[in-house]
Amino acid sequence: MTRTEKLLAWVDERFPLTATWKQHLAEYYAPKNFNFWYFFGSLALLVLVIQIVTGIFLVMHYKPDASLNAAGVPVAFASVEYIMRDVPWGWLIRYLHSTGASMFFVVVYLHMFRGLMYGSYRAPRELIWIFGCIIYVALMAEAFMGYLLPWGQMSFWGAQVIVNLFSAIPFFGEEIGIWIRGDYVISDATLNRFFSFHVIALPLALLALVVLHLVALHEVGSNNPDGVEIKKHKDPNTGIPLDGIPFHPYYTVKDILGVVVFLIVFAVIVFFTPEMGGYFLEANNFIPADPFKTPEHIAPLWYFTAFYSILRAVPPLFDSQFPGVVAMGMAIVVLFFLPWLDRAKAKSIRYRGTVYKSWIAVFVAAFVILSYLGIQSVTPLYTWLARICTVIYFAFFLLMPWYTDETRTGKPFAKTVLGILVAAALALLVNAASAKPVPMLSELLFAVFFIGIALMPLYLGGDKTKPVPERVTA
Repeated sequence: MTRTEKLLAWVDERFPLTATWKQHLAEYYAPKNFNFWYFFGSLALLVLVIQIVTGIFLVMHYKPDASLNAAGVPVAFASVEYIMRDVPWGWLIRYLHSTGASMFFVVVYLHMFRGLMYGSYRAPRELIWIFGCIIYVALMAEAFMGYLLPWGQMSFWGAQVIVNLFSAIPFFGEEIGIWIRGDYVISDATLNRFFSFHVIALPLALLALVVLHLVALHEVGSNNPDGVEIKKHKDPNTGIPLDGIPFHPYYTVKDILGVVVFLIVFAVIVFFTPEMGGYFLEANNFIPADPFKTPEHIAPLWYFTAFYSILRAVPPLFDSQFPGVVAMGMAIVVLFFLPWLDRAKAKSIRYRGTVYKSWIAVFVAAFVILSYLGIQSVTPLYTWLARICTVIYFAFFLLMPWYTDETRTGKPFAKTVLGILVAAALALLVNAASAKPVPMLSELLFAVFFIGIALMPLYLGGDKTKPVPERVTA
């Protein structure tokens, strides 16, 4: 026995190091048909590590102080400038962190989209999906609180707008706003509070959630592009899935390829265009925060803009923006119920019919359009588009039990739906021609009509699915 083996044996007697390695890597059998879409889970873990490491170095020099220095510049803003100009390689660390924030959402959105395509939220993986959704919410909170720390114009006024949304909640909204800010306005207390959450509380919560996500994944096994359970077909002698291969070394080597390509793209952004045309870092955030000067146009960073569009699309009620706040919140909450909304027999998009493929394409288009509209100034045309896309966004989820159930087809049902479509078209024309059209009714009717046309194959029983294979395919 070598010294290394003796040391390993000594550790194993006191800590399950080898057993953990085997359980989660060397002897964890994953489906053999993973494709391009399975890179993004490991890439999300990589970006999390990048954010933690760069964040540690930034905290060494950053000061969460909103007071003015001798030059009349907020100390927090000046400390960021000090990092950028005077700290050796500080500019690189700051750009790695700011680029990493946006790239984190890029890989998370692609990771979630893969789950939508291949049904990774379906039984027995409901908890994996729920943990993932909680990670998503925690990541949004982490990004929002970190966004305030540079104490630039957009940081200050963006936080002002978002926190004021909570004040729109009836009865106790004002108290919630004061509790979040730690003051009656965005101030030094808010900055210190957000700094504590961004640096300590939320990173710890994210790490814990990632561990739970991975443990739940390795308990039930990974999904695959076919949506077939590999544990149903095992070698009778070894108990190893016939369609599985060890995660290490096969997928660790495969993931290295994804990491190399990702880091090349990441480096190009960091060194050549860290602001990404204002989408990653806005020009207004290079101006110190001024409570007495409101920017001409306030918009959140791109990864929040779809939900911001939903907020703006909903008309106020009794001069309160509360309905928009509810819609924005429900747009996130509905993700948690996805495992129970999908009634299709097949998990993977490979074996689903035209209707689901059409729905997911329209959903992605609506989400991208909402993201774009959230950056733009409000105009009547953009408001109209945002309302239609908002209806499509919610319809994708709320109508899912209906359009994913293959048994709900046939001519009697089709006649009823076609009658509704004709009525919606007529109501749309009447409302548009009216001297005083009902707010948002035209957009709602247009979306209903559009959705009805998109679902036409389902009404007529023409949505044919493919048979799901017993075992995974190449």
